[in-house]
Amino acid sequence: MTSKLWGGRFTKRAESWVDAFGASIDFDKQLVNEDIEGSIAHVKMLGKCGIVSNEEVEKIISGLKVIKEKATEGKLQYNVENEDIHLNIEKFLIDEIGEVGGKLHTGRSRNDQVATDMHLYLRNEVKEILVSIKNLQEAIFEQSKQHVETLIPGYTHLQRAQPVSFAHHLMTYFWMLERDYGRYEDSVKRINISPLGAGALAGTTFPINREYTAELLGFDGIYENSMDAVSDRDFIVEFLSNSSVLMMHLSRLCEELILWSSQEFQFVEIDDAFATGSSIMPQKKNPDMAELIRGKTGRVYGNLFSLLTVLKGLPLAYNKDMQEDKEGMFDTVRTVKGSLQIFAGMIETLKVLGGNMEKATNEDFSNATELADYLASKGMPFRAAHEVVGKLVLYSIQNGKFLLDLSMEEFKEASDLFEEDIYQVLEPKTVVARRNSAGGTGFEQVKEALTKAGDALSKKV
Repeated sequence: MTSKLWGGRFTKRAESWVDAFGASIDFDKQLVNEDIEGSIAHVKMLGKCGIVSNEEVEKIISGLKVIKEKATEGKLQYNVENEDIHLNIEKFLIDEIGEVGGKLHTGRSRNDQVATDMHLYLRNEVKEILVSIKNLQEAIFEQSKQHVETLIPGYTHLQRAQPVSFAHHLMTYFWMLERDYGRYEDSVKRINISPLGAGALAGTTFPINREYTAELLGFDGIYENSMDAVSDRDFIVEFLSNSSVLMMHLSRLCEELILWSSQEFQFVEIDDAFATGSSIMPQKKNPDMAELIRGKTGRVYGNLFSLLTVLKGLPLAYNKDMQEDKEGMFDTVRTVKGSLQIFAGMIETLKVLGGNMEKATNEDFSNATELADYLASKGMPFRAAHEVVGKLVLYSIQNGKFLLDLSMEEFKEASDLFEEDIYQVLEPKTVVARRNSAGGTGFEQVKEALTKAGDALSKKV
């Protein structure tokens, strides 16, 4: 006979190192509040259905509240021999109120219990992540409002392409985050479903009321299939997938902040609070927080692929492999929340070196497309105009000039269609302002986009 709560069928106990290998209490103790919340709902339902007496319900709930208080105060001593958060709490409860505590587990299994805990946990955490995404969007929005007419070179292939409004560039990430927000928000529909009462896999013979526990726990409904209820981890996979996309977006902006803050670019300065120095080189200011978020993106990807790999060959219903669903989930929650908080601070305090940005737009050939468009507007086929301008760019490079440095005679030599107005057309601010197509970088379009972004923010809780 063993001392395990499930040990009646066993005649031999495992070695302590085997217990330690199989136990999950070191990490699933994070679910203590959710486990108690689910247990309180479950025992209320048992009382309502006449499965346990009202007196027993009150005693069990009272004991669970004492345990929750001890957990909050850090006074619980979890035991590896009790394997997980569920058996540890059940043991605490029996110690607290006596054998009646054993009635708590009537009509349920650890399989539906753990699934319920994780649904409750992710529901709470996703709500917090949504708030953090909104906070970062607000930081981007406020920075962008200040830089509608600040110019920055736009890049493709990391080569200067066309000048754009810095607000337009930065707001790209606002709209990325808007999609992230929508994905997380939509995922709540699949998170907020109750598996409680599904039992080990087949339901229970007790006359339980699953809809009642779902209502008590604030779920929108129940799983319609008991086997699906205990074996489904799609909601975690979806969370990890959404988090991977979010972290990819953050990582891309990190990469730009790292480049822009370098001596070669000098477009922005990251606040000292989000940078570090060197132990040997006194002059260094390293964008460590941006680099760290960029690096942490990989671990979030890893958590997604880890769980997908765990699940890909599992037969129905519950398998011990599924214990591996939690650590990656917990880690991703911590990583995403921390990254969003750091990022909001970095953007709020970011110093934009607009003069350096605009200087760069005057010292490149990113206005070359304007020349081609100019000639095309005069009737020259665009492909022919493209060739004319390409040759002008080559000529300028060979002579150490930029397009605005060319004389009228040099323009005329390339094409008789050029007139004196070409100098105004080539001014970077003109280049940007004229791109007034919907969603473009023209200043009026950027202002309109900011209005739409403000409306989107105002609709968020």
